[in-house]
Amino acid sequence: MESDGAKTRTLCFRSGLALFAWLLCFLSALPAAQAPASTKEPAKEATFEVEYYYKIQWGHTDEWLRLFKKNHLPLLKALKEQGRIVEIEMDKPRYHATEDARWDYRVTITWKTIAASVDPGTEQALIRKLFPDQETFQREEQRRFEILLAHSDVPVVPVSLEP
Repeated sequence: MESDGAKTRTLCFRSGLALFAWLLCFLSALPAAQAPASTKEPAKEATFEVEYYYKIQWGHTDEWLRLFKKNHLPLLKALKEQGRIVEIEMDKPRYHATEDARWDYRVTITWKTIAASVDPGTEQALIRKLFPDQETFQREEQRRFEILLAHSDVPVVPVSLEP
């Protein structure tokens, strides 16, 4: 029988995938923007920003952060070196929120494009290259998710403040 934490992680993962799939379908259905004939340079594709929120079991935030920096951050940095990621930022709240609204870490990734945020199979090859001891890597990643209560991926878009 699954624990409540495992059910929450599964639900968050499935919800995030569903949202991402819907977003990709929606964006692919939009008509392509046509540049005016007088434009000499083609329009540059916009970056794609996603905020990843993590809520960790009380008393385990230091352990989670250590595992994140050891096992996930090197992958993100490698993707940045490849040019798929433009920027990686991490924040934590200064004060605590109510339990239902609480999050412990927010990782904001600015992807080069929406397409760059989708793994074309290169991430698994990078993981094998970066972490030759796959048994330790898998065990530590499992632990990082065992102490995670909730995780959500929120694609964000700018909103014009002009009338």
